[in-house]
Amino acid sequence: MNIQRKYSLPNCTLLLEGLSDLSRAAHFQEMRPELSILVNVECYLSGYNQPLTGGREFFESLVRAVSGYAQEFLSSVPNPQAHNQESELVEFRKIDSNRHRLIIYSEGVPEGFDRSNNSKLPPVEIDLNTVQLFDLVEAVDQFFADTQTLPELSLQLQPVTRRYGGASQAVIRQAVPAAVGVSSLAVAAIAFNLIPPPQMRPPQPKPDEQTSSSTTNNITAPASAAATPTPTSTANRKPPVKDLEALLNTVPEITDPSQLRALNRQVYNQIHPAWNNRSGLQEDLIYRLGVAADGAIVGYKAVNKEANTEVGQTPLPNVLYNAASRLSISKEPIAQFRVVFTTKGVLEVSPWRGYARTPEVVGAKITDSNIVKGLNQKLYSTVRQTWSGTPTFTRDLKYRVAVNKDGVIADYEPLNQVAFDYFRETPLPKMFNAVYGSNVAAPNNKEPLAHFQVIFRPNGTLEVTPWQGYQ
Repeated sequence: MNIQRKYSLPNCTLLLEGLSDLSRAAHFQEMRPELSILVNVECYLSGYNQPLTGGREFFESLVRAVSGYAQEFLSSVPNPQAHNQESELVEFRKIDSNRHRLIIYSEGVPEGFDRSNNSKLPPVEIDLNTVQLFDLVEAVDQFFADTQTLPELSLQLQPVTRRYGGASQAVIRQAVPAAVGVSSLAVAAIAFNLIPPPQMRPPQPKPDEQTSSSTTNNITAPASAAATPTPTSTANRKPPVKDLEALLNTVPEITDPSQLRALNRQVYNQIHPAWNNRSGLQEDLIYRLGVAADGAIVGYKAVNKEANTEVGQTPLPNVLYNAASRLSISKEPIAQFRVVFTTKGVLEVSPWRGYARTPEVVGAKITDSNIVKGLNQKLYSTVRQTWSGTPTFTRDLKYRVAVNKDGVIADYEPLNQVAFDYFRETPLPKMFNAVYGSNVAAPNNKEPLAHFQVIFRPNGTLEVTPWQGYQ
């Protein structure tokens, strides 16, 4: 059976394809099949139409190079692991403080040949900005947190000794904002020997366990600060993580309707694009999710029997937040959601206990009627001019769209299911992507916004009105 694993960030996606080793898998039943034989790797980077592709040698070299370079970049201490052209397929070179060159040498060059003199197979060179670099770092982190993918690979983290560290706190402050995930902060910590190298691999769940959680009591670092794949044994793995049920009984619960509404969107946006195989379900799969205040999915539990046995048909194991890059959440508030993967291929996400009252939009708002009127007209003109093509939908698409004082789109949210299904037929994702470089970027809520309801009708009519609240 062909198995795929996908690790996605706004600016980087790693796609691993492979098979299970039947001789190892025959002795026990896995809820989620183990990818133990890597066949193909594809690395998609924002701004580039074609992915980087290769096999296992390419993947292991990429892991070593990006990990070594991340440590070098944050510590300003040279790391030969990132520049080993003689024995590695992948190399990194720093161009300036915000540009990094990724070099891939041909995987097909036989041993003993000088790659640099092989004119038939020139190296591939790609320039990354710092945000792209750290999204690649985070994607590698997600892989190493996934115990069901190449479990024999682990990491040996080598902290840079403080007395050799040439970077100042100013360098850290400059680098960290570009690193959009928690794991990148941990990379920085390892680079400056602020935390000890941890045991990276959490244990595999038992076949009869119905819960999965990314919680841990120890501060753990990401898997990408000097990566050297080496064999590992089950005996060296960490003890089992906490049960989701136990976690929910010991932490505060998020119940504010407005916060739940915002988190509901984040949960949907993580799961919906990652659910690739939507056919073949014999029964609805129902799960109870634990979600942190920042939107991270920290645990899930199967509600019905079919959900337990068919969890591999869902993206939940892949979207579970990286346990190796998150601090302890033992005191962190948790929101609960009901997630249903229906037999019709429709994803349903709702608060576990529903909304206690009608939620409101979170954040400061522009309320001056004259300004709102002007922004209403500007938004209508912008959307009308960029909406083209013949609609294929048969029902109204309803959205909440927020703009800043200059009329620049800051956020948009589908309000009905058909708006989720046909959002690509509207100009909204392109408008948002043009401003933030990604359609899955966090909404801009750092300044007052004006909110509107935008309706795309099947007959081509566009309607924009000031926001009156959720119905």
